[in-house]
Amino acid sequence: MMDEERLRRLALAVLETEAAAVRALAARIDAAFVRACRHMLECDGRVVVLGMGKSGHIGGKIAATLASTGTPAFFVHPGEASHGDLGMITARDVVLAISNSGETEEILTILPLIKRLGVPLIALTGRPESTIARAAAAHIDVSVETEACPLGLAPTASTTATLAMGDALAISLLECRGFTAEDFARSHPGGRLGRRLLLRIEDVMHTGEGIPTVPQGCLLSRALVEMTRKGLGMTAVVDGAGRAVGVFTDGDLRRALDKGVDVHATPVDTLMTRDCVTVAPHELAAEGLQLMQARKINALLVVDATGALVGALNMHDLLRAGVL
Repeated sequence: MMDEERLRRLALAVLETEAAAVRALAARIDAAFVRACRHMLECDGRVVVLGMGKSGHIGGKIAATLASTGTPAFFVHPGEASHGDLGMITARDVVLAISNSGETEEILTILPLIKRLGVPLIALTGRPESTIARAAAAHIDVSVETEACPLGLAPTASTTATLAMGDALAISLLECRGFTAEDFARSHPGGRLGRRLLLRIEDVMHTGEGIPTVPQGCLLSRALVEMTRKGLGMTAVVDGAGRAVGVFTDGDLRRALDKGVDVHATPVDTLMTRDCVTVAPHELAAEGLQLMQARKINALLVVDATGALVGALNMHDLLRAGVL
């Protein structure tokens, strides 16, 4: 039978061991860390990350984090590097080598070639006296007292510590570069954040014949037909110059019917909402969403600087665009 309490104790021990490993890194944010950051900030090329085995998996994630936070980077498998991929490293780059032992054979093999290129070598190892650490222009100690694995064999606390130090490097560089949320969004255009920070009203709004529009002074019956045809739950009311003077919504319709209003005899002007909420086409779609939520409405009219109606959108449009 599985001992549930024992499983919980084991899992807790793993988390405590790895948390202690990460806490120990605080004392190692030293001059070497600053040198490493300086080399990467001054790099005109890319940060090339090397690592074998589990260190390679961690290296791939560190490279991805660097690249998405303003520091161009990519991962190169050290075993492949000595069989042609070393050509991916240029004299403009910085190499970030990850090795818990500091003696990874595949990295040692290409160290002379890295030195010949004259590129700075940054090392993350668990042994400051190791060959890779001593060859580095900046060595960051990511050693741990013990692995979370009870056998002391499977890389666990050591890989967690290395990953955390990689995050520390990436975010420090992000701050120094003045990297903004919009910069982040540009490298994540398919993600929710990218859509919220890059997508504008004009990218999702209905235009031309897709805008529900009726002229000022028309009867409610005509407004109802237009609302039904366009399916946005409202219609704009415009003057002779095409400027929005009001909006008539499903809510206005329900209130009118509740009062027994004759839709075939009543002008839309008498029941429309004047001074309606509008938005400019260049504003972010996320700002349009916030406006709808704040005003408790489901649709917006889009107008240009002169007040002319140029578009319309509702909550469903933002939902389909992934903004909501």
